Amino acid sequence: MMMKKFQLPILFLLTLLISNHTVKAQETNEIQGRWDLTVNMDGQEVPSWLEVKLSGIRTLVGYFVAHNGSARPISRVNYQDGEISFSIPPQWDDSDRDMVFEGKLDGGQLSGTITSSMGKKHSFTGEKAPLMIRENAPKWGKTIELFNGKNLDGWHADKSQNQWEVINGILTSKEAGANLISDQEFEDFKLHVEFRYPEGSNSGVYLRGRYEVQIEDNKGTPPSSIYFGGVYGFLTPNEMVVKSPGVWQTFDITLIGRRVTIVANGKEIICDQIIPGITGGALDSDEGQPGPLMLQGDHGAIEFRKIEITPAK
Repeated sequence: MMMKKFQLPILFLLTLLISNHTVKAQETNEIQGRWDLTVNMDGQEVPSWLEVKLSGIRTLVGYFVAHNGSARPISRVNYQDGEISFSIPPQWDDSDRDMVFEGKLDGGQLSGTITSSMGKKHSFTGEKAPLMIRENAPKWGKTIELFNGKNLDGWHADKSQNQWEVINGILTSKEAGANLISDQEFEDFKLHVEFRYPEGSNSGVYLRGRYEVQIEDNKGTPPSSIYFGGVYGFLTPNEMVVKSPGVWQTFDITLIGRRVTIVANGKEIICDQIIPGITGGALDSDEGQPGPLMLQGDHGAIEFRKIEITPAK
């Protein structure tokens, strides 16, 4: 008889616990996923990116990309009643303070404030990043020579002072300065580039102006997402195939939606992998839109002698 007396309260409590867990799961489902952010920094719009995902039963974790640097892990994301917050240690800021992210989800849109490690407050807005799934295999169009070997026609710099020049048919940046951006924009494509750099230099090729494939003097180091051939901070090559500085090298890159394949110096180092989001230094966070090719010139000296792109029809 005692068992019957306590059966109803126990069942009620179990039902209540399951119900609360279901409600909590439904609430956190709203914030989970990848978010394309736009941050207002002193009147200038700069891109950023956030991923929120479930770790285990109830803990939310994630990754964050600021306007520069690589993707940083978030050990805990707080989310309740539509409000999200988290903090992460500084990366490139010379500070001991954490960056603090505070926002609110309303109608599928994120908005809020980011307080940098230097103490500056910046407002932001955000929306869910597109999946960019392609239902059919692409049909390729005609190959375009983006660099004509003569001048900078078809390109523009991201700064008023442009150090890029053509020397003996080679597109040359002798020192750190402006990045070079193609006038044309592309969606899905196959890209072939030939490049070389001096010892210790650092550059990159930004696909659609958003995803950096790293170029760096990393001979003798193990592969890494922030080293030669990696999609910066996200995708790690399966081997390090970099050559010595001063030697011509090649990338053959295929980008379809979010899926990328990279062949470096004749070896496939990344095979049909999904790029989660924009990398630091991206031009914008409008991932669903076509974008230009950007050659990084703000880190070190770099030369290109061939840049060909074959867009999908």
